[in-house]
Amino acid sequence: MDKIFLHKCAFYGYHGLFPEETKLGQRFYVDLELELDLQQAGCSDDMKDTINYGAVFQATKEIVEGRPFHLLEALAEAIAAKLLTDFSQLQACRIKVDKPDPPIPGHYQAVAVEIYRRRVQ
Repeated sequence: MDKIFLHKCAFYGYHGLFPEETKLGQRFYVDLELELDLQQAGCSDDMKDTINYGAVFQATKEIVEGRPFHLLEALAEAIAAKLLTDFSQLQACRIKVDKPDPPIPGHYQAVAVEIYRRRVQ
């Protein structure tokens, strides 16, 4: 299956278990891997034969910057469900959500969750 990638999409959201996370908010980075057949788009050079990257970004932004989730797992599920619902050409997607500043003591780059979901036929 062919793939489209959107890497390190940056958003500001209010997700987490602790009150300061849902009050102050923080940065989130989302990587999207979209699986679909791109052969027709490659031959036609026509947007109607692929997925509009800007529309994918906007749909993801609406979820991440929308209502708060307690868990990154739930946030990733909501993104995957939205993309699979809104984009009929999409066959499957891999969603990775990075949270670089969780309230966990220690030195690390980020905590992250990655899920893979496909359209049920």
